[in-house]
Parts: sequence; structure tokens; C-alpha cells
Amino acid sequence: MIRILSVVLIACTVGLVAWGLITAYDTLMPVGRMWRTPAIKPHEHPIPVMPAGSVPTRGGEAFYHSAAAEDLKPPFSLTDPAVIAAGKTGYGYYCVHCHGKNDDGYGTVGQSFAPKPRDLRDAKVQTMAEGTLFKEISFGIPGGRQPALATTIAPEDRWRVIAYVKSLGPR
Repeated sequence: MIRILSVVLIACTVGLVAWGLITAYDTLMPVGRMWRTPAIKPHEHPIPVMPAGSVPTRGGEAFYHSAAAEDLKPPFSLTDPAVIAAGKTGYGYYCVHCHGKNDDGYGTVGQSFAPKPRDLRDAKVQTMAEGTLFKEISFGIPGGRQPALATTIAPEDRWRVIAYVKSLGPR
């Protein structure tokens, strides 16, 4: 019985000494164990109010994704030479790797695909509505190799690439 009491007394003594050392360390040392930190506490300062228009409530990718392809219209003329030239530049950045410099699907990356990327001068592509092309470029082709590029290419640049593709005409 005395042994059990001795063990309990020793354990309590060790516990109290440990608690005292930790408390002294937290109190006396300039950097404690972060019981009290200089961090900002929740609601210590008022949360700043966001200015109107910070979070979009209409438009954007959600609009393009939910709209029917036939309802999508370009924000500028697709026959404007400046738009076509900008589209050619965009094609060189984003599309030439797969569709190739001759727009035939034999790009550096595209020639290894099976099936290979579309020939952009094919009659099927050239007769496709602009909105359908926009949706395919933006959100990909299900079961196809066209990746979704909505997060890569700005909407206006996608329309410019479409202007360039449409300017190529059928083979």
C-alpha cells in the first residue's frame, strides 16, 4: 500500500513540477508556447466591406456555359481584318501545336493523336456556327481531343481565333 501511495505521490510531484516549468517558460520567456499571441483575434477589427462590383453577378464563364450555342454572338465583327490578325496571333499561341501551321491537324503535338485534330479548313468546321465553335473551344468536345480552354484563353481572344479560323475558308 505504501508503494502505491509513493508512486502516486511521485507522479503528482513530477506532474506539478512539469506544470510549473511550462508555466514559468510561458510567463518568463519572450517567446512562449503561443498561449497568448499577438495575432488578430476574430472580430477584433471590423471586416472591410467589398466595393460594389467586386464579385460578378452576371456574365463570365457561367453565362457562356449555360447559354445555348446558337445564342452566343461575338462582341465584334468577325470579318474585321484587325480582329482576324489578332486571331491569327492567338492561334499561334494556343492552337498551332495541335492543329498545325497549315491548319490541317498535323501540328507537333497533334500528329501523335488518334484521332488527329480536325482540319480547320474542313467544310464541317467552316459551316459550323460561331457559337458552336466558341463552346467547343471553351469547354472541349466530349469524347474528342479538343481540351477545354476557357481557363486558358480570354473570351475575346477565343472569338478572335474563331474569326481567324472562319477567314481560312474551306479547302
